Amino acid sequence: MCRTGYVPFIGNWRSNLLREVRGLVLEVGAGRGPNLAHYPAESRVIATEFNAESIVLAKPRSNLHIRLASADIEHLAFPDNVFDAVVATLVFCSVERPVVGFQEVRRVLKPGGQLHLIEHVRSHHGWLAHWQDRLNVRWRVWAEGCNLNRDTEANLRAAQFEIASLRVNYYGLIKTMVACKS
Repeated sequence: MCRTGYVPFIGNWRSNLLREVRGLVLEVGAGRGPNLAHYPAESRVIATEFNAESIVLAKPRSNLHIRLASADIEHLAFPDNVFDAVVATLVFCSVERPVVGFQEVRRVLKPGGQLHLIEHVRSHHGWLAHWQDRLNVRWRVWAEGCNLNRDTEANLRAAQFEIASLRVNYYGLIKTMVACKS
């Protein structure tokens, strides 16, 4: 996860996004666990992180049924069609091959399952997108592989997801999305 993975002002966005998540849930890129307090009590969550050192620092903040594990989003060690929902917040900016990561997420989702996302993305405002493009090379080095200018919507569509809901925030820099496996 990039250094921007924990953003305190998005706490309400996290709770709003995760309010309807039910059943068996896979969280990818859980980092130190900022989403864990926002899952409904009836959810069973497997929270994963590529960085094994980060995931051990994640502490479930309630009595939810949560299991922590290290996992690579491009090679998920779960069977096909097993999860009711997948959650990723501020993750796909750092995935080396985001379409491959989304394809893996799609593979483990049950038919009709939903992917819940909060991502910072390339703005639709030309002047801001221009600056994101210019800063991205340096930003990637500073922020450990994080990209300022990803087109997450296009990557979702390339992985054959259908976007069910989309909320654009902060001049198009952050999007809250729910995508469905058709």
